[in-house]
Order: sequence, then structure tokens, then C-alpha cells
Amino acid sequence: MNYVTRLITIASLCSVLNVSYATANTILDLLNITPSHESADYVAHKKQFQLQNLLTEQRHPKTNTLSYQIACNTQDGLTSLLAVDQDISKKFIAIAYDPQKLKTLTTASHAIETAILTHKKIYFYGTGATGRLSVLIESSLWRPFWGKVKRLPAWKKIKYYFPSIENTVVGTITGGDRALVSSLPGFEDLQMIGKLQLQDQGLQKDDVVFAITEGGETSAVIGAIRSAAELNAPVKQKNLYFIYNNPDKVLLNFSRSRCVLQNPAITKINLTTGPQAIAGSTRMQATSSELYLVGILLEDALQNVLQKYLSKQDMQQLGFSGSTTLQKRLLNFKAVQETSYRAASMIAPWTDLEAKTYATHHSAIYFANRALLPVFTDITERAPTFRLDPLDTVETKKSWVSVWTAADNQQQAWRILLHHPFRGLNHNFYQKDFMRIRDPYLRTAALQGLKQAGPTQQFLYDFSFSKQTIAKANPHIGDLGVLILFSGEQLNDPIFHDYLQLLAQSNINLVILDVATKKSMETSQLAKTFHALYIPIIVTNDPLALNQQLVLKMLLNAHSSAVMAKLGRVVGNTMTFVNPSNLKLIGRATYLIQSQVNAVLTRSAWQKKFGRHLPMRYAEANALLFNAMDYVKTTNNAAQASEVALSIIRVLESLKQQRTISWQKAEEILHKKSLGDYLLPYVVENKLG
Repeated sequence: MNYVTRLITIASLCSVLNVSYATANTILDLLNITPSHESADYVAHKKQFQLQNLLTEQRHPKTNTLSYQIACNTQDGLTSLLAVDQDISKKFIAIAYDPQKLKTLTTASHAIETAILTHKKIYFYGTGATGRLSVLIESSLWRPFWGKVKRLPAWKKIKYYFPSIENTVVGTITGGDRALVSSLPGFEDLQMIGKLQLQDQGLQKDDVVFAITEGGETSAVIGAIRSAAELNAPVKQKNLYFIYNNPDKVLLNFSRSRCVLQNPAITKINLTTGPQAIAGSTRMQATSSELYLVGILLEDALQNVLQKYLSKQDMQQLGFSGSTTLQKRLLNFKAVQETSYRAASMIAPWTDLEAKTYATHHSAIYFANRALLPVFTDITERAPTFRLDPLDTVETKKSWVSVWTAADNQQQAWRILLHHPFRGLNHNFYQKDFMRIRDPYLRTAALQGLKQAGPTQQFLYDFSFSKQTIAKANPHIGDLGVLILFSGEQLNDPIFHDYLQLLAQSNINLVILDVATKKSMETSQLAKTFHALYIPIIVTNDPLALNQQLVLKMLLNAHSSAVMAKLGRVVGNTMTFVNPSNLKLIGRATYLIQSQVNAVLTRSAWQKKFGRHLPMRYAEANALLFNAMDYVKTTNNAAQASEVALSIIRVLESLKQQRTISWQKAEEILHKKSLGDYLLPYVVENKLG
């Protein structure tokens, strides 16, 4: 169909439907935008990254009006966010009473047990949120547990059999440990990187591999598990596991997912619970379900191994109170979830305080020791989700938040975070393969990411509590200090003394979150001395500190999402400030533009005042997004700009006025009011407010 014929067809359709569309042109014509080469290529050839039909990308009904609800009542908003975790409880109850699924988990636990007894490795591999989860499994569950064991008499009974058992579990994030701070461009979209990283880590035949992907379609994770299957072919044991959170019938539409789901050598564990509390934010329910599942598999396997060598008294001292089955562990998630759910009223004042801190252009300083990695993870994941500056390097000072721990220098801080030396990517090992990538976009992005993934990257960041970091942060009145404690940590511990004194001297607001196995009277009394908001969260029966980690994760996820919703970086329950930094996020941003615009165009209030308009097409939204990305690069505040919000406002304002509105004008409007406030009249009309 040529251009003239197309215009005549659109004009005829508009006439029949009584649709006004700016002289019958398309939205792009109205905006004077021609699709770029990159946009045309994305729409035509990157369909495997257009994931808007995934269940995890949909909007959850419990939080559909979150941004408007939380503006009225913070506790109600937090309650809605934490209520979505009930979906995980229902999923685990269903699995617990499904004999076939329970058998699969028992087999996985046995694979871990066999690997421990035969001195094989157990790999956990993920990208982004699941990559951080994989590192957490090794660095916050596995290695600290064995550090505890080695301090107890029980170690003498087993050290001969397991002299280096702390190295058995390897948690790997796509891009190496530098990606814990922020994901590296190009890696997530590349199957090759998963294969290369497992090779680099020394994967051997008969090692156990858990490839974890919230969406079920992440290229790097798929590349990792496929390469493990090739190495192990023909597979004799059930050593390879693919854990994901979307229905098979949806994922089978993607060729890369199909290669895994239809591979009999790979055992699939589907943890689909439904949409996330923030649409598409799989750092929330998806990774919570994955963390708990792999955690109880490790606990079950460890229990089966250690009871072969240790007495009941030894086992109890390590935190294993009686014989607990996988079924009981699955059912116990409900108690963990209810613990976090009940805390909504306690953390609401903290959420209000932190939102006010950022709104008044002040900063927050988080301090943690045993809880460092889950705290670090939540803070770093705020950046791509809500378009914030990532954590500062030693040379920059842009981030709203800092993270400190009780260390004297950079390397010591990394050691507290990881419990192992920093793992960077060796440039020479990866470059030759990256140079052979055919797709120009993927090749350029991968080579650029490789420059930021080397072992020297550790020296760019300093999380220590040192004179240098204190001077750089320059804490003062209006700033916020947040101290996170785990069981066994007390406010009067020397490691926290100097931090608390610094805050007291600077008159900084202080929040203390104590996730413990029992309430500490000393901590609660000292909290009063420091005029602190004290939030005790009690958990029990926790040999790997899994329950503590999970409760803290769910609370931090809800808290940080609520803070950003109060600051206007969430509309309804959609992340309209998402950073389109890779192919998957470009697809998410495109869909957000399309769905938000079309939601307004269907409202009767809009149609009565501005007429009826044809719905925005996906290709139009994508062309607009790429144009917005080019514009944002030219602005002085590119890191804080929102291509999605700018695009929505530019389209709707242009349709309102039936003339082209510039990016600059859209930005002026966005500076005067948030996107949520701009869209509010149409939300209220739909009785969602």
C-alpha cells in the first residue's frame, strides 16, 4: 500500500468512526517524526525482545492505583505492595501438595547433596536481579553458614571430609561482580556471555547448574544452561535446572525459550505467581520466590549431608531444629510472608521520611554489616527501575544514596559484601568471541560492556566507612541514616559505634531496622537514646539466615518502591521512569508508552473534550521512544529524564492541540507536574483513584 492510498484508507476509517486525527495523519506525522533505522530494525527484527505479553509484564489488580493510593496513605500503599507476596504463598502451597512437583524438588535437593558428597560444584547463574540473587546465594547464605560452622566444635567432626566446602557453591551474575552495582550494556541480550562465564568459572561435566531467569526468556541465562547441557550430553543425572516465572504457553512463542523448555536434559521449575507488584519489576515477587526455593533446596541438602556426621545437638546448634521436610519448608513461606506483611505500619514512617529526604534534595546513607548484600542489592536495583543515578564511583557525587559497611578500605568492603575476592571478566578471554557477533547493535554493546567488567572496576567504588567516604558524603541536617541489623548484631557493637556517633553529631535522622530471631532490649533502649525509628522484625528457625534475608528483601523492595511512588516515579503501578538500556527494557518502555496513551484515548472524558482518536500502534510508540532517547542524550540531566513520561505527554498534548508539541515543551510540562498528576483526571474518571 503506497503512502497516498494509506492516507485515503485512514481518512475513510476516521470518517466512519467519527475519529479526529489531525487531518487524518498518523501520530508520527503529527509529531514530525520519521522512524529511525534503529527503531525500524527493532520493530522488524527484535520481536524476541518484545515481551509485553508476558504475565510478569502485566499490571497487578492489588496495586493498580498504587501511586494515587500511597499519596493519600503511605501505610495503605505499603500494605497493597506487600499483599502481592501472598501470591507466592499460594504458589508454594500448591507445589507442596503436588506430588510430581514435590518429586522434582526432591530430585534437585538430592543433586545438591550428591555434589557436596562427591566434591562437585553447584552453580547459580542469573542476569540483573537474578544475577544478584545468585551472588546472594553464595555470599549471604552459603559462605556465612560455613564461616559459622568453622567457629563451632562441630567443624572438627567434618573438616576432614569437606576441607574447602565453602567453595562448592558459585553464584554468578552476568557481567561479573561489577554488574552488582549496575547492569552492563549488551550482556543480558547475548546467549554467548552465559556460556563464556560458566567456562571461565571452570564448569565441569556433572556439576550442578541452576539457571535462574524471572521472565524465562533472558538470553544470557539461556545461553548458560544450554552450554551446560551441551557439556553434559548425554545427560545421565538430573543436574541441570531452569527456574522461571512465566507460563510455558507464553514462553514457547520465543525460540530461545523453546530451546530450553523442549530440552529433556534440562529440568524445568516453573514458579509463575502472576503479575508483579510494580508491573514488570521482577526484582520483587519473582526473585523472592526464586530465592526462597533455592534456599530451601540448599537447606534440605545440607541437612541430609550433615546429619550423616553430626549429632542432633550439633545440628540444633547450627540452626537445624528437628527434621524438616521440603513440603514443610514450602508451607513455611506463608509465615515468612506474613511477617513482612504485618510490618507495613512499622515501616510507613520510614518510607515517609526517606521520600521527604529526597524531595528536599538531601541524601541517605545506609549502613549494614551482615545484611550488607541484600541492602546493597535493593539500592542498586532502584537505579534502572526508577531512573536514578547508580551508586557513586570514587570520582562522582550524583547518587541520592550511599552504602557503607564496617571496613577500612575498598577491598575490605568488597570482601564483606562478597565473602570472596572480587571477580571481574578477563578482557582477552571474552573479546575474541564478542568480535564475531553478527548483529552490529549487540556486538557494539557487548564490547562496550566488556570495558566496564574487568577486575580493576572494584577500585571505582568505595563502600568502606573511612575518612574519605565520610568527607565525600558530608552528612548534615536533613540527611537520613539507615542502619540494618541481623540476628546477633547489637547497637552497642563497636562496629556500629562510630557510625551512630557521626549521625548524632550531624543531627541526622536515623532509622534502625532490626531483623532478628529475638527482640533485643539493649537495641531498643539504645534506639531511644539516638532518637531513632526502631523497627524490630522477628524470624525463627533459620540455619542459613534465609528467612531473615527474605523478610528484609521483601520489606526493602516494598519500601523503596513506595518511596519512588511517592516521588512520582511510578504511575499507577507502572515504572514510567524505566531506563531503556537494553533490548528488553526498550520493549518495556515502548509498551508503557503505547498502553498509557491508549488508556487515555479510550476515556469518555477525553473523547468528549478532544474527540475520538485511533489507538497508538506499537511501531509508532517505538519510533517515538527512540526519538525521545536521542533527545534525552542532548539534555543536561539525561540520567534523571524519563523518555516514557516525555513521550506520553508529547503525544497527548499534540493530540489535544492538534499541532506538533516539541520535546522541550513536553519537558516543561513534566517539570511543572508529574506524569501521574498529568494523567490523574482520566484515572479518576475510570474510578481507579
